[in-house]
Formats: sequence, C-alpha cells, structure tokens
Amino acid sequence: MPKKFYQLTRLQRIATLLAHKLLSVTDAHFFANNTGLTQERANQLVENQLTTFALPEGLARNLLVNGKLHQVPMVTEEPSVIAAASNGARLAATGGGFRTSQPQRLLLGQIILTDIVDVAATTAMITAHEAELLQVANAAHPSLQQRGGGARWLRVRQLSERELSLDLAVDVQQAMGANMLNTMLEAVATTLQAKWTMPILMSILSNYATESTVTATVDIPITVLATPQFTGISVAKKIAAASHIAQIDPYRAVTHNKGIMNGVDAAVLAFGNDCRVIESGAHAYAARDGQYRGLSQWQVVADQLHGELTLPLPLGFVGGATRLLPAVQPNQRLATVESAQELMQVICALGLAQNLAALKALVTTGIQQGHMRLQAKSLAVTAGAQTAEVAPLIVALQQAPTLDLATAQKLLTKLRQQR
Repeated sequence: MPKKFYQLTRLQRIATLLAHKLLSVTDAHFFANNTGLTQERANQLVENQLTTFALPEGLARNLLVNGKLHQVPMVTEEPSVIAAASNGARLAATGGGFRTSQPQRLLLGQIILTDIVDVAATTAMITAHEAELLQVANAAHPSLQQRGGGARWLRVRQLSERELSLDLAVDVQQAMGANMLNTMLEAVATTLQAKWTMPILMSILSNYATESTVTATVDIPITVLATPQFTGISVAKKIAAASHIAQIDPYRAVTHNKGIMNGVDAAVLAFGNDCRVIESGAHAYAARDGQYRGLSQWQVVADQLHGELTLPLPLGFVGGATRLLPAVQPNQRLATVESAQELMQVICALGLAQNLAALKALVTTGIQQGHMRLQAKSLAVTAGAQTAEVAPLIVALQQAPTLDLATAQKLLTKLRQQR
C-alpha cells in the first residue's frame, strides 16, 4: 500500500511535490537544502542581533478554495496544527470546498486631534476639505496612485468631548502598506497644522482592519462527519452547539478563536507577514459588538453543516519581509497564491478548516486523543531519542497507558537495553 504524504520522509515529500509539478526544480532544491535565514541577513533586519531562531515549516494539503486547490505552507512548533488543518480541508472538499467573498481591501490610518475647542466646527472644516486632503495624501506617495491605488476616503469620528480621529482609507495594492500609509498620514497632519493650526497628537495606521475583511463559507454533507461512535447528524449538531457556546461565553470564545488562529498565524508567518497585526485585529473584531465572541459560526442547514468565518486580514504580497525572508517567495509559488487578495482568501479558509477539525475532535473523541498522538514525536525527541530511535519510541509511546516525558524516558531506556 502506498504511504500517505505524512508518512513519507522529508525528502520524499519534496520529491512527491516535484513529481506532481507542485514545485519547480529550483524550489524543490531550495526546500531540500534550505539552511534558513543567514546571520548576515538577520543582522540587517533587527537591532542587537545574536542568532536566528528556527521553527518547523509543514504543509496543509489540498485546501480547496473557490474551486482551486492550494498546498498551504504553515510555520508552527505545535504538532497537531498542520494535521488538523489538512483534516479540515479534506472534510470541506466533500462539500465542494470553501467559497470566499471580499468586499474591499483598504488600510485605515488615524490622525488624532486633541484639545479641540469646537468639535462640530472642526469636523465640518475637515469634511469640507476632503478632496484637498486626499490630494495631499496621494502626493505624498505618488507611485501608489500610479499603480492603481491611493487614498480613497476620509471620515471624522468623535472620540470624546474634545478629541477626534480623522480616519484615512487607502488602497495599498499588493503591499501590506504600513509605511505608505504612515507617510500619507503625516503629510495630511502637516497640512492640517499648517493651514488650520489643528492640534495633532499623533498620526499612525490602525491594525483594526475593518475595511480589509474576507469571509469564507463551507457546506459539508452531514454524512461525512460520522464516526464509529456518533452519527453524522449527531456530530453536526454538536459542532453547531459548540459554536453557539462560543457566541455567548467569552471564556469559551477565546479558546475557540485561538484554534482558528493556530492555522491563520502559521500561514501568515510562512508568507512573511506580521502575525501580531493579524492577531490583534482578529481579537478586536471578535468584540466588535461589545462582547467577545467566537469568530466563526456553524449551523445545521437541511442535510449540511454550514460554516462561516469573517476575518480582518490586511496581508501583503510584496515588499517588506516578503522579499527579505528567503522562504516566502518559494512558499507563494508552492501555494499557487498570486495576489494579496488570494492570500487573504486562502488564509481565511484555512482558519475555518482549522476550526472545523478542532470542533469535531472536541465533540467526539476529545481533543487529547489526536493531540497527544501527534505529541508523541515531540516527547520522543525531548526524551533524547536519536534519529533511528524516534520511530520505535513513538510506537511504544502510543501503546503506553500514560503519555508523558517520564514514560518516554523509561521506554527509551528499555529500547536501548533490548538492542
């Protein structure tokens, strides 16, 4: 019987991807021989650099998004994350995969005004000069407008009796756009001070990307959710019930969302983006109505389990770390992702796949069975197993009544005595 992808060696996996034309010869050579970020490049990226810090990169298989298959690189140290994402992708494919919608992709920035004597008059003045201020913003970064992007609109929000936020929305094209937007904001702030002596506290982009959201949906036939212990309809109803609890209880919602972000963050890192931006924005979005809630929702509709996830995902496809980190461009090609918009769609779908797998495990076998099975490899390595000892120690651990480090060390000692 042919081995499954996860059962192959690392080099066999790369050879398989090459044989199926999912990797070019050049990229296959990179993945086979990549030694990671050089010390020289690392020293150029951060202050007081000492060394580099490596994390494993794996592959979520066959994520079907808008009719297109993606092999999604994920960077994570957690053993169960990639397996869960692949499992969720497999289940989703039975219903035709994920569909996405994306109304727009704009980055927001703020100019904060304080100590305002007449809030209404200041608001009216800014609004009346919107066209002029948008011109100022675009003049600060003319190449962006030449590429089809640029400042799109502004609005004024009252924060308190004497404080306002002027919000500027910019189409940053394929970049994440933080530096572009900050340059444009500072240009507008300078004009506000020079022409109208407005009291500016600061100018900075916002990582709450409410104008850069993407929604992924999926409909899964209930029959494929069946397990030896539970019928498909029983599992579907349990997943929907678990989703409901995440809507009403913040204690559950945080863990629910952490499961989603397991997949999202791992992919964001693999594509050279800032997972801190995505995390902070996602959690703010989860509390947008005043209560922190689960980001995804699941419900039983006729004979299908319907899932939906909306995330703010201000991701970049060019510029910044996407060109400085050596694995990013090979990862983009491996995933067959061709734009920032497609990257947003794929990563949102991946988050929903991750969530599906986690909820299904929680309401059936429990989270520990699969998690600890995958944790066995980490325990074997931590116990001190050499390369040739890892596989037999994993087998022994999976048969042991207790799965912990002490057990792994005892079993390793026993294996060595038997040799």
